[in-house]
Amino acid sequence: MEILPAIQQRRSVRAYTAQPVPETQLQAVLEAARLAPSARNLQAWRFIVVRAAATRARLAAAANRQAFVGQAPVVIAGCAVNTEYVMRGGQLAYPIDLAIALDHMTLQAAAAGLGTCWIGSFLEDEVRHVLGIPDGVRVVCLLTLGYPADVPPPKNRRPAAQIIAHERWTF
Repeated sequence: MEILPAIQQRRSVRAYTAQPVPETQLQAVLEAARLAPSARNLQAWRFIVVRAAATRARLAAAANRQAFVGQAPVVIAGCAVNTEYVMRGGQLAYPIDLAIALDHMTLQAAAAGLGTCWIGSFLEDEVRHVLGIPDGVRVVCLLTLGYPADVPPPKNRRPAAQIIAHERWTF
């Protein structure tokens, strides 16, 4: 099993073809999220899969008018149903749990030749309204999914020596 190639090829895709995402591929992406670990195994996430063009257009408007959000054949809203649980380290669990689940989805998509873009710039109340999400549920992120119209070049990453220390802080 090789995961590094999927990590190396994953990009934030902001241009999609009109080709629909096959149901089997979509289900594999969603299964990757379902299998993701979560704090205390609460699995306090819910995912709304949006394929309808009109709804995707409304989500694009709610995502600060990022047109590619509506262009992607699928948009997935990652929602948290338990926003109160704090882990022993003092961190809220829900943003971390959803980040892990979304990352699993992006890697499964990359392995299948699909593109994704993690959207954090959106008006939560607008997305909640568009998707009928009740109060008390947080919309943490949107994820676009589809076949890339182009493949963005890799971004520069810092060398390992600048981000990794061993045994103690040495930066």
